[in-house]
Amino acid sequence: MNIVLLGAPGAGKGTQAAKLVEDMGLCHISTGDILRQAVKDQTELGKKAKEYMDAGDLVPDELIIEMMKERIQQPDTAKGVILDGFPRTTTQAVALDNMLHELNRPLDAALLIDVDPEVIVKRLCSRRMCRECGHIGTAADAACPVCGGEMYQRDDDNEATVRNRLDVYDKSTSPLIDYYRGCDLLVAIDGDRDPAEVYAEVKSTLEGLDK
Repeated sequence: MNIVLLGAPGAGKGTQAAKLVEDMGLCHISTGDILRQAVKDQTELGKKAKEYMDAGDLVPDELIIEMMKERIQQPDTAKGVILDGFPRTTTQAVALDNMLHELNRPLDAALLIDVDPEVIVKRLCSRRMCRECGHIGTAADAACPVCGGEMYQRDDDNEATVRNRLDVYDKSTSPLIDYYRGCDLLVAIDGDRDPAEVYAEVKSTLEGLDK
């Protein structure tokens, strides 16, 4: 099964993807994680991408598409993928369609995790990440509850950048909703609930599609 997860930054796509990986054994491909690793490793892509990421802007299509072409053909994607953060534009969506067509692995669903923008601003501004293990917590975590490491606020989790990211999402990424609705693949899920409730609906929806 091949799934695209849609939703604004901070909507909870990564949380839902992790649960789907555990239950279904699919390969979770997070564009954000791949880009952040590239920045950390100071690769050529990472250096270029960091300028856009720090400003809250989208990394250009050509950089993302080239990276995803390589990733989606790796052996661990054979059972299916959960795409988190890709595609973000209709150009990327068309490129993804072409990739999957060449691999004879059609897209099964585009799940939209829908959350009110003000809820997202509050979520992201209070988000903290562990420097050691990458665990995501909140400002209430003095230390990482998993490994005891230092918790820090990412550069792109300040309010001004968060609001810019949401504005960029609305202008550049929202057309994907219409694109996948037109492909009869869109399923909207109310993400402004407890993650367990959101996942219960996500899972039942996908099980219904698989029948």
